[in-house]
Amino acid sequence: MPENLPVEFDVKAFLRHLTQRPGIYKMLDDKGEIIYIGKAKNLKNRVSSYFRSQSASPKQQAMVAKVASIEVTVTHTEGEALLLESQQIKRFKPRYNICLRDDKSYPYVFISSYHEFPQVTFHRGAKKRKGMYFGPYPSAGAVRETLKLLQKIFPVRQCEDSYYNNRSRPCLQYQIERCTGPCVGLVSREHYQEDVENTVMFLEGKGNQLIEQLIGKMEQASERLEFEQAALIRDQIVRLRSILEKNFVHGEKGDVDIIACSTKAGVACVQVFFIRNGQNLGNKLFFPKINEDYEAGSILQAFIAQYYLEKQVPHELIVSDPLAEAELLAEVLAKQAGHAVTISVNVRGERQKWLEMAVTNANNSLQSKLSDKQGLYARFLSLQEELGCDEIPKRLECFDISHTQGEQTVASCVVFDREGPVRSAYRRFNIDDIAAGDDYAAIHQAVYRRFKRMKQGEHPAPDVLFIDGGKGQVNEAQKALEELAINNVMIVGVSKGPDRKAGMEKILLVDQQQPLDVTPGASALLIIQHIRDEAHRFAITGHRQRRAKTRNKSVLEDVAGLGPKRRQRLLKQFGGLQGITNAGVDALASVDGISRQLAQRIYDTFHYQDGS
Repeated sequence: MPENLPVEFDVKAFLRHLTQRPGIYKMLDDKGEIIYIGKAKNLKNRVSSYFRSQSASPKQQAMVAKVASIEVTVTHTEGEALLLESQQIKRFKPRYNICLRDDKSYPYVFISSYHEFPQVTFHRGAKKRKGMYFGPYPSAGAVRETLKLLQKIFPVRQCEDSYYNNRSRPCLQYQIERCTGPCVGLVSREHYQEDVENTVMFLEGKGNQLIEQLIGKMEQASERLEFEQAALIRDQIVRLRSILEKNFVHGEKGDVDIIACSTKAGVACVQVFFIRNGQNLGNKLFFPKINEDYEAGSILQAFIAQYYLEKQVPHELIVSDPLAEAELLAEVLAKQAGHAVTISVNVRGERQKWLEMAVTNANNSLQSKLSDKQGLYARFLSLQEELGCDEIPKRLECFDISHTQGEQTVASCVVFDREGPVRSAYRRFNIDDIAAGDDYAAIHQAVYRRFKRMKQGEHPAPDVLFIDGGKGQVNEAQKALEELAINNVMIVGVSKGPDRKAGMEKILLVDQQQPLDVTPGASALLIIQHIRDEAHRFAITGHRQRRAKTRNKSVLEDVAGLGPKRRQRLLKQFGGLQGITNAGVDALASVDGISRQLAQRIYDTFHYQDGS
């Protein structure tokens, strides 16, 4: 049991009388603030697990140390507990929970049924008006884009009733052929209703059926020698087909949400693609608040429970990572939605392609978030506080070593300033004349060569020098600087934490016996992890290139499962390595004898340097 647990909280007495029924538990600190909310099938077993020091994780131990009291709410079933947990997390946003901060309701396209000439418009909120609702859409922008497209194809009015009821002559929308002027009687009710029905068919995903109908009407108009009308319908068909090609999701005919999660350096990104009636309605990004480093599956579990609470749930959710309680979550969502809900993780074919696209978008968005300039300044400020610098650092450098069993050792040096990575200042050093696998000597040589050039005026000195390694590497870096009589650079070691997990690194300062006690959740950790990962990537890339040159063989020869015949076939198909480098996974997999898994390995071989 943690020693620093508040004395006034008698854990043993509390657990002795705790029920074994399902429910939720709230952990409160000494100020009465809720710091964590959880749900359990068996409250006694679940809460007890936090106070078993041998099984508690470092995150749990840090949280439990702040617990002054625990409140429980008993429910009939675990499903009820899951719903209540989601509601309470959204309401109180506890520090140690994964919290979804975007809580807006879905926007919809609405077509009224109480007007003689129905209106098509944007809608958000309670569905009180009589009519048809189409969506949900990921954002207001996606709805407005859809309305703009609709207006170009089907000239149904989108104006407000107050504007519509007070017109004495047609507005600009009529002049540019975006409306047929029902406000001043320029269109018959029957003709207008046709446009409304076509709009409904389009929004219901019956685009191909609608095109067939329009083709029939065009032919009829042509037979009646109404060539102008036939030309208008033809233009409608062309615009409609173009839009369908852009938005149609091949292989998906129902309502599906595709959800991917990417997490790194204590930041999480969730990307959701909305598929309705076989059409891609767009996507939306979320950055849930997390206090510690969580697995992607845990983040998705919490995200889905909170996001779909009191919202329309599609028939299927395709997720990028397995969920620990997928069956329970699907059962609760199904009861809420009134229809079956499936949560899928291992999908194939077209669905796999869409999931891969969602994952790629999540990874890219996360990288952009980590590189955000405003966020970077805040991280530099946090770095000053955590390291005790007199001023906010302006320039950071980080060294890492890469080799294969001591062969072809390469050291990397990457540079960050307050704008982010300074790639033009990156350098690699081929390390020679040392014992194979001697990382200490490699660090010494690389730092010495780098800072010797600095003394010659080739580049400015960094404020902080990060070394990817422990005390031995840090000491060697310090010796190298002492040999050059440089004593104004702070040296910081970044060693792997427990289980090599991001967010659990040990930060070492020269002449200090114990690792630095960094504030949990401090944004300084983000910049430290970012520069360390970038140095690692740059070192590995350089090592692979050096090894390939030394062995005088093609990069393709390093791809497992790619033999001489397949390599030759690839080179012929794409006209050389440059063509292969520019090819996507689908294009590579289209070559005879290249499976999708092998195509992915080939793609990763050429694009690994862009993956960090």
